[in-house]
Amino acid sequence: MAAAIQGGKGSFHHIAARCFAEAGIGEEVLPCADFDTVASLAAERAGTVGIMAIENSLAGSLLKNYILLDRYPVQVSGEVYLRIRQNLLALPGKTAADLREVHSHPMALAQCDTFFGKHPHMRLVESEDTAVSAEEIALGKLADRGAVASTLAAELYGLDVVAPGIENNPENYTRFLLIEKQSPQRAARKASVSLVLGHDKGALHGLLGAALKSGLNLTKIQSMPIVGKPWHYRFYIDIEHADPFDSNFLKKAFEGLTTDMQIHGIYEPGRHFDA
Repeated sequence: MAAAIQGGKGSFHHIAARCFAEAGIGEEVLPCADFDTVASLAAERAGTVGIMAIENSLAGSLLKNYILLDRYPVQVSGEVYLRIRQNLLALPGKTAADLREVHSHPMALAQCDTFFGKHPHMRLVESEDTAVSAEEIALGKLADRGAVASTLAAELYGLDVVAPGIENNPENYTRFLLIEKQSPQRAARKASVSLVLGHDKGALHGLLGAALKSGLNLTKIQSMPIVGKPWHYRFYIDIEHADPFDSNFLKKAFEGLTTDMQIHGIYEPGRHFDA
């Protein structure tokens, strides 16, 4: 099973794909420039799933990726939580003192600004991807350039880890979704849904009450404006239950409370991994 990932080989999306090894995913990855392409390939290319980041414990939700769940005929079939460990990579034998530039994705650089504040001789350059930044060093044999990327990128491109774990905050996790072409959903203990509530007083309170009555734990609620309807919102909600449940259980729990509910996936709560 091929996995479409955002970024190059050696990216954190690549590592997340490997976390689904028990499902036969992660051996073959298809690097993509953006998340639209990831979702499109998962929906349309036979034998392909997608790996898509949805939220980070420090930076919050990736709002555009919620919209992709509505835009493409895909469903969420799994998740993992990956501890993001940022590392300074360079050509073998090089030290931090040898580096004049460090390239990486802007979020990765921002997560390491304390480290770079102590090394002002390094000029920080934003790039499209952590792994691509590492690959460029290897291909160009760039002796004075470093990259902030994963240890997998170092392994794939023959680079040294000059400084490991340079992120500001060690409690840095990203939640990744496994998405695939829509198919019949099995019963499981977690669901991702989106819904629209009536624009009435107490509508959200009613939803919360119904969840409590049905023994559902709403672990995340994310609102997004509905285009063309100012001050109206679609809510993206993650739901957990102690026992496996199916789509009929959800529909019954929220019956009469929503004007439009889309069940984006029913799956098992994800495990935690360390990059």
